Amino acid sequence: MPLLLVLRAAPTAAQGGGRAWCGMAGFVLATQYWLGPSAGPLLVVFAVAIGALWFPSGWAAHRLLSGDVAARQVLTAVAVLPSAWVIAEAVRSWHRLGGPWALLGASQWNQPATLAPASVGGVWLVSFLLVAVNTAVVGAILLRSWQAVALPVVLAVVGPVWFWAGPAPEAGATARVALVQPGDIAESTARQAASEALTEGLAGQRVDLVVWGESSVGVDLESHPEALRRLVDLRRRIGADLLVNVDARAPEGGIYKSSVLIGPDGVRGSYAKTRLVPFGEYVPLRPLLGWATRHTKAAGEDRRRGTGPVVLNTGPLTVGPLISFETTFSDLPRRAVRLGAELLAYQSSTSSYQGSWAQPQLASLVAVHAVEVGHPAVHAGLSGVSSAFDARGHRLGWLPATERGVLVVDVPLGSRSTLYDKFGDWPIVLAALVFTAWCARSARRS
Repeated sequence: MPLLLVLRAAPTAAQGGGRAWCGMAGFVLATQYWLGPSAGPLLVVFAVAIGALWFPSGWAAHRLLSGDVAARQVLTAVAVLPSAWVIAEAVRSWHRLGGPWALLGASQWNQPATLAPASVGGVWLVSFLLVAVNTAVVGAILLRSWQAVALPVVLAVVGPVWFWAGPAPEAGATARVALVQPGDIAESTARQAASEALTEGLAGQRVDLVVWGESSVGVDLESHPEALRRLVDLRRRIGADLLVNVDARAPEGGIYKSSVLIGPDGVRGSYAKTRLVPFGEYVPLRPLLGWATRHTKAAGEDRRRGTGPVVLNTGPLTVGPLISFETTFSDLPRRAVRLGAELLAYQSSTSSYQGSWAQPQLASLVAVHAVEVGHPAVHAGLSGVSSAFDARGHRLGWLPATERGVLVVDVPLGSRSTLYDKFGDWPIVLAALVFTAWCARSARRS
C-alpha cells in the first residue's frame, strides 16, 4: 500500500514506472542479499534487471490512481494492478533468472487461512489477492467513502472463507518421519559421520522414514560399496529406510546431486536434481561470465542435471524427493504428486548462507507447495532450517538453524486433489489477458 501511494504521487506515468522499478530492485536486494557471496557484484545488476519487470505495474498504478479518482477507476485498478504484479512475478520466477524467491504470496506461509487460495490457483492467486486487497485499501482512502471499505474487506476474507468452507484432505494413515540436521560441517566424511551418529539415536523408536539433508554423503555409492554397506547396516539397525543425498562425481565423470533411498537390501531408487542454481551450481553462459568464478563462490564446474521428477517407494509409503533450489518451484511437486507421491520430501543444505534469511525462506516455501498440491511435505536442512507441514499448511515441526539434532514428526498422510494441481498456473494466463485487454482499451482511448 505505501508503494502504491508513492507511485500515484509521481508527476508522470513514466516516472511512476521508474519508481516501481527502483522500489522492486531494492526489494530484490533486501530479500536476496545472501546471494552476494555467490553472485558478487552481479547481484546488483540482477536486482536492477528484475526490478524493471515492475515498470508496467508502476505505470498502470499512476494511470489509474493519480489525481481525483472515481469508483470505476478503483474497481479497474483492483483487477489490473494485481495482474501486472503476477505477470512480473511469473517472469521473474524463470529458473534461469534465479527462480521464484520471495514471492508476495509466499509471505503467507505461516497463515493457513490466507494461504488457502494456493490450492485453487497456486502462490500466484495468493499474490493476486494480496495486491488486490492493498489496492482496494488505497482506493477506499482516495474515495474517502465508508462504502468503499466493503471492497477490501470482501477481498480479505476470500482466503479464510475458502479455508473453512472448502474441501478438506481425506483422512489417512500417519507416517513418523525423522529429519536429520547435523549442522554446517565442511568436510564430507565428518558430515556423513555426524548424520549417522544422529540417526543411530533413533534405534528402538518407531520411525517410518529418515531424511538427511542435501550433500549429506560425499561419495558415489556405486563406486564406494563400503559406504553403501555402512548405510544399509544403519538402516537395518534403526528399522526405517534412509533418504540420503549424494553430492559426488558419478562413474561416468559428471558431478550430480542425488536423493538416494536406502532399503534393507541396498538402494531402492534415486533421483538426480534437475533444476540447478545459477552461479551456485552452474554458470550461465560460462564462456562469457566465467570470470565470476575468480571473484565469487560461483561454481568452478557445472553440475549435471537429472532427467526429471521420480517417486521412491519405501514399502507402504511413496515419496516424491526434491532438492534445495527445487523447493522454490510449484511445478515440480505437481509432477511428483501426479506420479503418485504421498509425501513430498525436500533436502537442502544452505551452508553457504548460514545464519541468513535464505534458510527460513527455503523452509517456509514447503508450506506453500503442500497447500498447492494438497499433500504433506517435509524439509530436511543439513544445516537448517528443517520443517514439516500437513496438506493444509499447518506447521508440524520446525528446527531452527541454530540447533542440531533430529526432528521427529508425525505426518498425517491425508491428502486431496486440488484445483491448482488440476488446472495449473491459470492465474498467470488470466492476469495476462486482463492486463493486455486494459492496455488495448487505454491505447484506443489515447
